[in-house]
Formats: sequence, C-alpha cells, structure tokens
Amino acid sequence: MTSSWNVRSLFNFGNSPETETSQSQGSSNRKLEISGATNKRFYHLYSPLIDDKKSRTREGRVVTHTVRSHGIVVAMTHMHDWLILIVLAVIMVVLQFIHPFYRFVGKDMMSDLKYPLKDNTVPFWAVPVYAVLLPMAVFLVFYFHRRDVYDLHHAILGLLFSVMITGVITNAIKDAVGRPRPDFFWRCFPDGKDIYDRLGNVICHGDSNVVREGHKSFPSGHTSWSFSGLGFLSLYLSGKVRVFDRKGHVAKLCIVFLPLLVASLVGISRVDDYWHHWQDVVAGGLIGVTVATFCYLQFFAPPYHAEGWGPYAFFRALEDLGPSVAQTDVVESSFNNSRLTIDDLESVIR
Repeated sequence: MTSSWNVRSLFNFGNSPETETSQSQGSSNRKLEISGATNKRFYHLYSPLIDDKKSRTREGRVVTHTVRSHGIVVAMTHMHDWLILIVLAVIMVVLQFIHPFYRFVGKDMMSDLKYPLKDNTVPFWAVPVYAVLLPMAVFLVFYFHRRDVYDLHHAILGLLFSVMITGVITNAIKDAVGRPRPDFFWRCFPDGKDIYDRLGNVICHGDSNVVREGHKSFPSGHTSWSFSGLGFLSLYLSGKVRVFDRKGHVAKLCIVFLPLLVASLVGISRVDDYWHHWQDVVAGGLIGVTVATFCYLQFFAPPYHAEGWGPYAFFRALEDLGPSVAQTDVVESSFNNSRLTIDDLESVIR
C-alpha cells in the first residue's frame, strides 16, 4: 500500500477524516519523489547532525579526506592561490624597506612626540609565532581529530592570505602617511639637541634607519597582524565549537574571545611602549579584523550557519559522493520513504 500524505497534516489535529482525505486528494497532483536537489536542501537543514569526524555514503563506505589521500590534489587545485600568496609576501617585504613619506614636523609639534624611546614589549619576531604558528597548531589539532584535509588546507591558506593582505595594506598605508611615532623626538635627536631648518622642519641627526622607522606610526603593524591572525582563529573556533547553536552555552564565548583578548593586549602594549598613538592601534585592529573576516568567509560559512563547522569544499565533496548516512537517516526516518509535495518541503525548510 502506497502511503500518501503531506507534512501539514501532522499539525491538523482538529481536522475530520473527510477534511484530511480532501486535502490529500487536492495535493495528489503535486506529489513527486524527493529529488537530488531536494536532498541537498535537507542536507543544509540537517547538516549539524552529520558526524563531523567522518561521513559515509549510502553503501556504508567511510569517507575520509587526509593529507595523504587528497593533499596533493587539493594543493594543486589552489596552486594559483599559493602563487599569489608568494607575490603578496614579496610586495609586503618591498613595502617594508621603502622610505615612508617624510611628513613636516615642526617644533610646536614636538610636545606630543617626546615620549621615551623604549624597547618593544612584544618583539617583532614574536608576532608571526602567535598570529600564524599558533593558529596553525590549532588547525592541526582539529585535523588529527577529523582527518579532513579540506579543513586543514583552507584554514591555513585563509590564515596566510589574511596576514599577508593585512601586511600589504598596513605597510602601504604606513609609507603613504608617514606619521611620526610618539618617540620621534629621541629618534631624530638622540642627544636631545633639536635642530630645524628655516621653514621650521626638523633636521634629524639620528640613525637613518631609526628615523625612517619613526615615520611609520599609522597604522600599527603589530596590532593589524595580531587581529588578522588571531581574529581568523577566533572565527575558526566559533565555527568548530558551534558557538551560535542556540543552546545557550555561553561558556563557549570564552574560547572565541580569548584570541581577541590577546590581540587587544598586544595593541595596548604598542601604546604603552610609546611606539604608536591610540588612533594607530584602533586603525590596525579594524584592518586586521576586516581582512580576517573576508578571508575566512572565502572558505567557511559564517559561524552562525548550520554548516559553519566545516569548509565549503568538504560539503561539496560529500555531495559528489552522495548523501551521507546521517543525512539519509534523517530524511527517511522523518518521512518514512513517503512521497512529499514541493510546497510541503518548502514549508519545512523555511
């Protein structure tokens, strides 16, 4: 006996048998088998129920995407991205050594530029460690748990694009603006004896490299890199722990906000060390967070999305292999292999 019903009938508790029969007959002309496209719609709806460590096809075959099995293919698919990444790295290095714009600095401006010349609380070499290597270590932890090379590759590629694009933007703006650092006086006049030309501009007699670096205050490079790397990590963790699953586990926010707190403290240290004005830090943070968000969304769904726990490529790979057991079980157990109308499917999905 062929079952024939629609989802709306589940909620028509007060209808008479005659009414239900009439509704069934009225919708019979619109019934059809669930197509592959419809399965995909349900797949998006129920994707949080899929085991995110491994998936299976209808035949029960375990689907894994490891570095050994798919690593070369994935890397070759994104070969042009890796080449562009190298170009960005070269541009960033070139911008680092370009002489910035030497802005006019008069004697009356020195009152805000006489802060002590101090060492960095967070040295330059430490920035790639916590902004790049630390997030990569976290990506590896999730890889060993899920064995998903798509997640590992896209997370690393997105992170590197985030920090490289941020580096190019930051260095380009530094060179174009040429804003003096708060300790510029002591960079320009290490002996404390200030000299000015007939127009009132400074005549620096300090080390040329130190003076050049003194014209790179805006925006803060430490801050922009910190927020680009740790901001990307924060987005990645928010998707992995499903922070927006609407279950009210507020403690998950502590995991998400921790990288942002570290980045904020780095920015504060730049003001405390008198290497940057507070405006430089705010601008650097905004640049880093913005670029990190754009780069993350190129590979992953937003953290609040049902598929926010995995990269787009992972779900495309599953679609190519066919519905997973988890997906099939949800659809088949919910509808008992029955024939559904398109309108009913749309109402459930919405």
